[in-house]
Parts: sequence; structure tokens; C-alpha cells
Amino acid sequence: MPNEIITLKRDCPVIAIPGGTPETLLGGSTVRIMQSLGTSYTVVSGCGAMYRVDAAHADALGIEAPTAGKQSAAASESAPAEFSEKLVEDQLRTVFDPEIPVNIVDLGLVYACAVTPLDAGQHKIDIKMSMTAPGCGMGNVLKADVEAKLSRLPSVKEVHVEVVLDPPWSPARMSEAAKLQLGFDLDYGQADSSLPVYPQRR
Repeated sequence: MPNEIITLKRDCPVIAIPGGTPETLLGGSTVRIMQSLGTSYTVVSGCGAMYRVDAAHADALGIEAPTAGKQSAAASESAPAEFSEKLVEDQLRTVFDPEIPVNIVDLGLVYACAVTPLDAGQHKIDIKMSMTAPGCGMGNVLKADVEAKLSRLPSVKEVHVEVVLDPPWSPARMSEAAKLQLGFDLDYGQADSSLPVYPQRR
């Protein structure tokens, strides 16, 4: 599927990358799929502009997106019955930078994750995350992705995501696997790239 050139089946709502502004690509225009990870697609138009297409509009690309019923069935079969920090991390690893084929955890964009127990076995999750560049307009898009995915976890009542730019992100924060995948030297720099999860007692 990557690098495949397709003709849009209908008008398709998209988000411009890296500006983060909503636009519409007209049906009949051609795009090239650059990335298909997580729950979205990154495409490039004939004029070279890059856009993100959410899974809800996959049919415009000629791709069959899972129906709500299929998603619910899959979730019920695979989702653990109990909340865990591992579950939070696994869910964060399903969120991808639209320009880079690496999840936000391995990119080192997640600066902190605080899990707070609430009444009746519920949990609140607070995330601090950054962007690869200060002027990136995709911050609110990725923030919404994280909030939506974590909110669907069992016993999660509240999710708060804050996009921070201090300290600035650098490639040194990436995991070794991400550095190898993107062609960076492993000794590019040293930073803690592990996901910091902080359980908090009430």
C-alpha cells in the first residue's frame, strides 16, 4: 500500500501536514499513500502537499475500514479485563507521527504519564507530550488521538493531555529501535527515551 497511487472515490476531508488545518481533497484527484499506521493514512497530492486521512474516510481511498461492529468484536476479544500501566503504554504505541513511521513513544515525544486512582476503581491519566518541531501544527491532532485512545481503555474516567515544548525534543530522545529505523547513529545523543509512567496515590 505505501507509495501506491490511487484516485479518490469521493471528496475527502483531510488535515494538512504540518500545518494541521482541515481541508478537502476533491474526488477524482490522485494521491500517493506514504504511510498507513495506527488509525490514519498519510498521503501526498499531485502537487506534493502532504495530508492525513482519518480511518473514517478510508473508503475515499478505496480501502475498507473496519465497521463499528467489527471494532467492538475485536476489542472485546483482545482487550484485557483490567486496567494496567502496560495497557496505557501499548495504546500510546498505536499513535504515530504522520510524517515519520514511528510511534510517539519510540520517538520520545511522551515526556510523562501520570496515572491517578479514582473512586470505584476508576483512573485518571495525565500525559505531557511534545512535538518534533515547535511550529508543528499537528499538536492538537496528535493530542486528540491520544485522548481518544486512552479514553477507551477499561476503567479510565479522565484523560488530560498537555503539549509542552520545554525541554525541546531532540532525536536523542528516540529509542534505539527508532534510531536504527530512521538511520540515526545510536550514539547520536543520550536521553531517557523510556516511557515514564508515574502511578500516583490519592
